[in-house]
Amino acid sequence: MIKKQASIMLMTALIGLATTAAWAKIQLINGAGATFPYPIYSKWFSEYAKAEGSVNFNYQSIGSGGGVKQLSAGTVDFGASDAPMTDLEMQQAKGKVLHFPSVMGGVVPSYNLPGNPKLNFSQAALAGIFLGKIDRWNHALLAKDNPGVTLPDAPIAVVHRSDGSGTTYVFTDFLSKASAEWKSRVGTNKAVSWPVGLGGKGNEGVAGLVKQTPNSIGYLELGYAQHNNLAFGMVQNKEGKFVDCSADTVSSAAASAKIPADFRVSITNAPGADSYPISTFTWILVYQKQENQVTGEALVSFLKWMLSEGQKFAEPLGYAPLPAEVVRMEEDALKQIQIG
Repeated sequence: MIKKQASIMLMTALIGLATTAAWAKIQLINGAGATFPYPIYSKWFSEYAKAEGSVNFNYQSIGSGGGVKQLSAGTVDFGASDAPMTDLEMQQAKGKVLHFPSVMGGVVPSYNLPGNPKLNFSQAALAGIFLGKIDRWNHALLAKDNPGVTLPDAPIAVVHRSDGSGTTYVFTDFLSKASAEWKSRVGTNKAVSWPVGLGGKGNEGVAGLVKQTPNSIGYLELGYAQHNNLAFGMVQNKEGKFVDCSADTVSSAAASAKIPADFRVSITNAPGADSYPISTFTWILVYQKQENQVTGEALVSFLKWMLSEGQKFAEPLGYAPLPAEVVRMEEDALKQIQIG
């Protein structure tokens, strides 16, 4: 009996040691940044953890500005941004940062109106709304864009981001190309001095404010508008055509772009009759030199999976998968990462 109890105790101890060893092998990868790709990143991290079994992710969806700051401070293993880092931000980082496009997406003008009709927005109209110059829904320019639609005689409640945001960068980049006045008065950045409107934190905050504010309009990543059942409009592109945001129209915008070796590129207001004009890549940011061998190897393994298996999750979540040529370029760029 004593021998049997001792055997059971030994077996229990061995199981405990094995469990502890297994947990010790699980690598935690910390990241922070953009809210724009958060829905697909959450899906990827879950799917990869199930497939790999030895990696877990902790991702803080705090906005692109926060992601760049945390990466630069060295408090996370990777950053995420919908805006490529500027030359100054690259210089201020602790080492050389590599940009890896993860997926593509579109920013849509999302609104809350009676009946929520599908609206057309010319480039001039969107610039005028966010400059505060078009301040009522039945303005003549909006009426001209939307023949046959009854627009309310009501003030427009503008909603924008309150945090440093890659989504803001993409939207203001488009507006700067669409409007000389916007470019000179406000410009392009992750955070700008808004001429008008209420601020919400993250895509989640903007979606919440639009949803609860009658006669409001804001700008959102497509998936957030769809997930929150919010109406969103078609936007006039460079060719003068009103285009809906979809995987195909975002891919059309990317197809016309010349992709540089460092992947820092804007695809807003791209040429092409079918191009959606507020399209963008979103980037994962990693240091070229990975001091921690285990973390570095885990990151590279995940990025390879992201470029292959991960792309199939893009369209169901409102994103566009990467063009094959960009995937090929990134697979080559992964060889630049130095581990250990």
